[in-house]
Amino acid sequence: MTTATPVKTEYEVIIGLETHCQLSTATKIFSSSSTKFGGTPNTNIDPICLGMPGVLPVLNEKVLEYAVKAGLALNCQIAPYSKFDRKQYFYPDLPKNYQISQYDLPIAEHGWLEITTNDTEANPKRKKLALLGCTWKKMRENLSMLAVIDFPVLPIPSWITTERGFP
Repeated sequence: MTTATPVKTEYEVIIGLETHCQLSTATKIFSSSSTKFGGTPNTNIDPICLGMPGVLPVLNEKVLEYAVKAGLALNCQIAPYSKFDRKQYFYPDLPKNYQISQYDLPIAEHGWLEITTNDTEANPKRKKLALLGCTWKKMRENLSMLAVIDFPVLPIPSWITTERGFP
């Protein structure tokens, strides 16, 4: 019987997570359309959701309020100025071919969260808390090649927290 020889390395294990949280708002992140789930497909929709030419998205005030509260709860620095970016990419359930999200100037950043379990304490660092509108809801039936897209569900207001520091 052989035994494993311990290997010494100079590496430190650091686990990073990206967590998406859906916000409980009555309307979508950039339009006044309802976020009610489970209704008839393609009813809670408007030109802003579809990215029609000439539309101008307006940020939902409740989304901003929730983001600031979450940022404070996570001990983040709230930015005096933040901005949204338009990420262009093709995705099967994103017909407008872009997503509006925060990238380099998020609403909150440099936070931490204290976690204690089994007498072990960790303070994972929150790199940023950024707002975004998620993509649509794609439904498949019987794993067929036919996909049905339900436009009224999204873009649901969401935030992303990125963190590192789980040793």
